[in-house]
Order: sequence, then C-alpha cells, then structure tokens
Amino acid sequence: MNNILFAVALAALAACCFATAIHLQHRSVRETGSGAPRGLWRVVRTPTWLVGTSLAAVGAALHVFALAMAPLAVVQPVGVLSLVLTTLIGGHSRRAALAVCAGTVGFVVLAATTGSLTPSTVDASRVQLVLVVAAVMAIVGLRAAGRIRCLVLASSAAVLFGLGSALVRAAVLDGSLGLAAESAALMLAGGWLAHQAYASGPPAVVIGAVTVIDPLTAVAVGIGVYGEAFGGPLVMTAQLGCAALAIGGVIALTRSAPDRRPTRIGAGPHHPTALRILLAADTYPPDVNGAANFAGRLAEGLAGRGHDVHVVCPSATSEGGSAMVGQVTVHRIASSRTPFHPTFRVCTPWQVSRALPQLLARVRPDVVHVQAHFAVGRTVLRAAVAHDLPVVATNHFMPENLLGYGPIPRVLHGAFARVAWRDLVRVYRRAQVVTAPTPRAANLLRDKGLPARAISCGIDLTRFGATGGPRSASTIATVVFVGRLDREKNVDELLRALARTTGVRAEIVGDGVCRAELTALAEHLGIADLVRFHGFLPDDGVVAVLRRGDLFCMPGTAELQSIATLEAMATGLPVVAADAMALPHLVHHGVNGYLYPPGDPVALAAALDTLAADPTARRAMGTASRQIAAHHDLDSTLDAFEDLYRTPHREESDHDHTGTARAADARRARREHTAAAG
Repeated sequence: MNNILFAVALAALAACCFATAIHLQHRSVRETGSGAPRGLWRVVRTPTWLVGTSLAAVGAALHVFALAMAPLAVVQPVGVLSLVLTTLIGGHSRRAALAVCAGTVGFVVLAATTGSLTPSTVDASRVQLVLVVAAVMAIVGLRAAGRIRCLVLASSAAVLFGLGSALVRAAVLDGSLGLAAESAALMLAGGWLAHQAYASGPPAVVIGAVTVIDPLTAVAVGIGVYGEAFGGPLVMTAQLGCAALAIGGVIALTRSAPDRRPTRIGAGPHHPTALRILLAADTYPPDVNGAANFAGRLAEGLAGRGHDVHVVCPSATSEGGSAMVGQVTVHRIASSRTPFHPTFRVCTPWQVSRALPQLLARVRPDVVHVQAHFAVGRTVLRAAVAHDLPVVATNHFMPENLLGYGPIPRVLHGAFARVAWRDLVRVYRRAQVVTAPTPRAANLLRDKGLPARAISCGIDLTRFGATGGPRSASTIATVVFVGRLDREKNVDELLRALARTTGVRAEIVGDGVCRAELTALAEHLGIADLVRFHGFLPDDGVVAVLRRGDLFCMPGTAELQSIATLEAMATGLPVVAADAMALPHLVHHGVNGYLYPPGDPVALAAALDTLAADPTARRAMGTASRQIAAHHDLDSTLDAFEDLYRTPHREESDHDHTGTARAADARRARREHTAAAG
C-alpha cells in the first residue's frame, strides 16, 4: 500500500512537470512559428524549449518509477492533474476540464477495480495494429487545418504515449531491453507529433487529448494486447459512458480554448486603427498579368491608407530576400523557372515552408490575404489557419489559363479542369472569406461548392481620361488590344477579323509566348501594315495607346474580370468583346459596345466595321463605358477589403452589401442606357 501511495505521489509530481513543460514547449513552437521538421531545429535551440524539455525528461523519469511500483491503471489517471494545472494556468473552460477529468478517472478506475492488470506475453501483431491506427491518425492530422489538426495530431501522439507507457510497464516487470527501446521510439515519435499539435492550437487542447487518449490506449492495450480481464458488458458500458464524457470535454476545450498569440517580434509602432496585412501572391510586379497587377495595386493602395502591408511572393531569381518597395515590404522567396512559360517563376512548397515560420514570427499579421492557391498561396493559407489568423482568399484562376502552356492533350482538358477546380476548392474552403472579381466569377465558385462574394479588382480612375470629339483625325479607326499574347487571349481571332474589315487597323500592346506566331499570322493574312505590335509598355505608355485609340477589343474567353478592358472603358473607349465568362458584366451589348460569339471572327469583323463607320455611336458608347467603369473605382475596392479584414467572421449576408450595391448600380446604369438608346 505504501508503494502505491508513493507511486501516486511520484505520478502527481510528474504531472506537474508535464504541465509546465507543455506550456514552455508550446510557447517556443508558437513564437518561432513552426512545428515542421525544418522548423524544429530553430525550436530546440531556444532556452524556453530546453527548460521545458528538461522538465519533461524529469517527469518521464518520475513516471517510469511510478509505473515500476504500481499498476498502470493506478498511475495513468494521475496524469489528469496535468490538465487541471493547464486549465488554471491558461484560463480555459473549467467545465470542459472537469468533464475530461471525471470521464478519464471513471474509465480507468473501472478498469482497475474490475479486472487483473498483470502483463503477460505481448501479441506483436496487435501492437503493430495499434501503431497503424496511430500512423493513420497522424497522416489525417497533418493534412487537416486549425484546431482540428491540433486535436487529431495530439490524439495520435497520445496513442503512441499510451502504448509506450504500457510497454514501459511490461519492460520494467520483464526486464526486456527490446520493449524499452520500442517504448523510447514511440515516445519520441509521439513527442514530434505533439510539437506539430503545439504549432496548430492551444496547449489545453493538446494536453486534454493526451490526458484522455493516453490512458484509454493503455487500458485498451492491456485488454486487447496483454489479454487482461475486464468486468463484463455492464462495466464496459459504464466505461464507454466515461470515455464519451471525457472526449466531449476535449472537444469543448478545442472550441473554447483561447489562443493567446505572443507579442509581435521585431515590429514597429502599430496604429490602433491600422492593420498589419500579409498578402500572399504567386505572381507580383514586375510580373505582367492581371493577378500580379491587382496584388500590386491592392498592396500600394492599402499602404497608402496607413496600413502596414507585407507581401510574400516568388523572387525573380534563385535567391530570396526582403526589401521596401515604396510603402510596401516585399518578402521574396527563392524560386525556379518553369518549362511552360519564359517569365513565370514558381516556388516549391518546401522553399515556402522553410522561409515562412521566421516571416510569420517577424510580421505577426492581423490578417492574411491569399491571392492564389498555388505553392505560395496554399502554404501561407495553411500556416495562417494553423496559427488561427483570419484569412481572406481571392481567386483569379481558371484552368484555361494553364492549358495553353503544358503538354496536355486536348482530350484531357476537361478532366484536367475538373481536377484543378477540386484542388482550388479544397484549398480555399479553409479561408473565412473567399472573393472573386465579378458576380460571374463568384457564381462559378459557388457552382463548385465554394461560397464566394464579388469584389471588383478596381482601377485607379484618376489615371485615365477621355478626350472629347473624334479620337483620331484619320478616317481609319484604330482598335486596341492590351494583354498577354498567350493562347487563352485568342488574339489570332482579332487578326483574322481584321483581315475581313475595311477601314480598321490595330495596335497590340503586350508580350507573350504567341507573339512570333501572331506576327507571322499577320504577314500571312496580308495585314502586317495594319497591325502594330508594341510589346510590353509601362503604364503611361499603355494609357497613351488607349487615348489615341477609337475602340477596344478583348477576344479572351478566360477573363474573370479583365482589368485591361476596364482601363479601356475608363479611357472612354467602346468595347467589342467575346461573350464569355465575366466580360458581359463589363460590356453591355448595344450600350457601351458589342458582344460576339467566341471563336467567330466573322461576327467580330462585323462589330468592328459597325463601330469604325459610326463615330457618333463610338462617342456615345465611350461615354457609357466611362459610367460603367466608375463603379469599379479602386477606392471602393479598398473599402470593401478593409471591411473584410476587420470583420472576416461575419456571415455573408451581413457583409455582402458592397458587391450587391455595385451589382445593383450596374443594373441600374444598364437600364438607364437602354432607355436612352430607345
């Protein structure tokens, strides 16, 4: 009896060591930003972690001595004291902790008083089955996010701890070095999984799961692996009730535990009304594409409003680094070229994972805004969710944007698109709010099962202005195209239509993989003297081309908004566009231009000829274009995103007013223009 009392005292002291160690280790992992394998080296060098680990080692030694002097079912329940101490230290739900304690103690006491717990020969195959269960749980946890990730990882660690404790008991009684070595390996693996859990949630969730699953596993091993007796169906029913009470308490802890983030490291003064915003972009200026342009304008606009804006994105070289670009801090991650596009660079997930912990620890953002679901975006999103940071995600992607760059047979395009959409939904459903630039783009996401709201990418209307009267003295009308000369833009349709027109020439701004092919096509069609390929132009050059143009053409069929079209409209140009994706939200047929069936250069040529021959119609439609573009002012976009950043948890019905109002304004403008035309 004295041995048992002494064992209980040792186990209680061990529980105190474990509770303190968990808080110290948890704080170390959260402050360094990661529990990932690469991040662990940074963690283990911190004094806080070393002290916590030393206490854990002392607790483990005390626990082994306790197991040597008393049955497993007597020693294991004392570990509940760790949860009590954690609850008192962290200010967590007392009721949830009480449920965990009562359920766990009840379960193990029933096991201890109704059967024999003397270890016998271990069935190795059944031990391996328990290990498989723990491995599956670990894999599920590593693929999960947020506190669910924390709970599952902590539970899988607890299975290993419970099995390890059972093997310690058997090793002490049998003097087996093999069992002792296996127990040590299980404890180390469980410790690594516990560190993953520390990086994903509050310490009370970790220790709550361990407190429940550890003794349940030990008792289950005693019954199923060691062949120990149990008290029959009635006792088993009571044990199941206690287990349910304990598990319910852990779930309550998961929901209620506060997550106190450490003070920001290395951050300067932070204005109480300003936000520290981290934008994650897989493409960013000087990249030339719509997503990069939007990310750049958004970052600069938010910084201009006094926010502390940081951008994480691929570098233009194989080296990374941070620098101030204007008022924005840009953190570039080492990247690699791709064989599919001459300028687009990508980061591997491990490159992002290696750089991200230190970045998050230094920046400590109030909100994370992800611009894509590729390597940078998805890795940052996963880390933000694990750190309980609010996440806004914006989609600029369509599978068609990639199909022209890879060796994917046309017959497989449909299957590729379906897989790509499923991948996007899987990544983005972890965000609190998902946005898309137009109602059509938002509806596309909703059709895929992802709730989304429309917020225009916006343009700076002050950069554009139209001249009154005819836009050129020439009798030949100039049609302008601005954009990448890549496959999905269908610029070849514009050239084929141009060959069928009379009195129309073209100025094409942009560069891309299809430029040489398009130049050759113009020669082949005999219109080389009517087409001017400018290549890439800076912003001022683009505006100059738009101002001397007479109309704008956008034949692309994968436009989620088309900033180039918006800028042309803001300059006062009528637009001829493919009747596809989001373009009908900008081009109201017969009001500010014409829509034509995609892939029909004959219809496109007819629309170009109609506008080229009627300067009066061009002026009226140009005025309508400016009025429609006014609803996409960048200030309104910044207002909408600021609102989301400050209250990202509100229901969609509460915070969808901006997009709804904008859509209502557009519908009202369309009705007014239609009435005027009539």
